[in-house]
Amino acid sequence: MALRTTASQTVGPFFHGLLSPGLNNLVGPATRGERITIGGRLLDGDGAALANDGMVEIWQANAEGRYDHPDDVQELPRDPHFRGFGRCGTDAYGVFEFQTIKPGPVAGPEGKLQAPHINVVVFARGLLRHLYTRLYFPGEPLNESDPWLSAVEPARRPTLIAAAEPGGGQRPRRYRFDIVLQGENETVFFDV
Repeated sequence: MALRTTASQTVGPFFHGLLSPGLNNLVGPATRGERITIGGRLLDGDGAALANDGMVEIWQANAEGRYDHPDDVQELPRDPHFRGFGRCGTDAYGVFEFQTIKPGPVAGPEGKLQAPHINVVVFARGLLRHLYTRLYFPGEPLNESDPWLSAVEPARRPTLIAAAEPGGGQRPRRYRFDIVLQGENETVFFDV
């Protein structure tokens, strides 16, 4: 029997099968909390967009700081109108966007409060394992004592803090969170 070699291939693009319309909208008309939009670009080490070839997943607590998960047994109210999970593919410019609410502080190790944050998972071309990071909000007092953020070298912490974009009127507050996979200004990723 003769062996044939085949060309090496990277993972993807296969994210379209994991996406369906509306997965990037975590809120409904009756959802409690401050409505926000999270948007950004998924970029490679050269600063090029991962056009149509990446997927960003988020999960987060509701406005009171409780996850919609059976393992979250805190004595905080659930919000039946909030889906704490979302998924969005990147477009031709590497852009992703979510409609959600600003999460409340979540109890962490030993009951210490973590700063409001959104958990982020990145799937992209060439990644054999997805990447985990967090999105924090600027100006939050709990950012200073958050155990995850405090574990990151101070010079790298800005890669985890979304930038508030100017806005106004009736639109939800908008935050920009670009994710850089490697190189200069690489986003901090956690080994989870």
